[in-house]
Amino acid sequence: MLRSMITAANTMNQLQQQLDVISHNIANVNTTGYKKRDAVFGELLAQQFTNLPKTDEAPRLTPAGVRLGVGAKVASTYMQMKQGSIVKTDRPLDLALTKEGQFFRIAVDGDIQYTRDGAFYLSPSVNNPNELMVVTADGYAVLNENDEPITVRDGFKDIQVTQNGTMQFIAPNGDIMQTVNIGVSYITRPQLMQALGDNRFAFPNGLNVEDATINLAGNNRNDISLQQYALEQSNVELATEMSELMITQRSYQLNARAITLSDQMMGIINGIRS
Repeated sequence: MLRSMITAANTMNQLQQQLDVISHNIANVNTTGYKKRDAVFGELLAQQFTNLPKTDEAPRLTPAGVRLGVGAKVASTYMQMKQGSIVKTDRPLDLALTKEGQFFRIAVDGDIQYTRDGAFYLSPSVNNPNELMVVTADGYAVLNENDEPITVRDGFKDIQVTQNGTMQFIAPNGDIMQTVNIGVSYITRPQLMQALGDNRFAFPNGLNVEDATINLAGNNRNDISLQQYALEQSNVELATEMSELMITQRSYQLNARAITLSDQMMGIINGIRS
């Protein structure tokens, strides 16, 4: 009875983590550029019993003995890179990446981080009051292909962004005041990235970033697929998440019921002994 209670309790604890992952996905169903996460389960250590009588000659399709496990655990959470739907807007600084695995580079406290959220804004530059800097909604600088903040002199009339991520600032007379290439990276190993909140990602300290990223500069800029006046929506499908939520809740209830039944059986045994 103790073994069944331990197994059920272990599984309930891990199912709670899966519920947290699903809840996080549902909470970000309307977050721009959000990528859903799935919980991947693995088996905990199991114990093999092989002390069968020598006279046991029953035909078997499996190895002799009994294998008893102690439940399952959340081995990892897997980020789904599936492309989200594109929604058109009327802002020239709303940019949507339309290829999976591509991320904007931004500067956060001197470090390079990554985001799929292309809702950018203009903010006065700290170093020069006559310049404006392209920033995220949280005020972090958007970087160019040389990992420098994108800045422009004030006085332009319009902003145009090409499919390969070239940003042009148009003067009132129609001339191009400045041309900047937005910093975009292709992440070859997205599962190594750590979620930092606010739709930002970074690689852990000590990891060679060059082994997991490709900076799309030079001829590689032709691989960039970007759409202006649009934003990428979350790739969370609410109907799927609700179905997963109900399945997980049923599994949780089943294991809770197993603990209750084991406790009742232990009570019966104790009553017989007394």
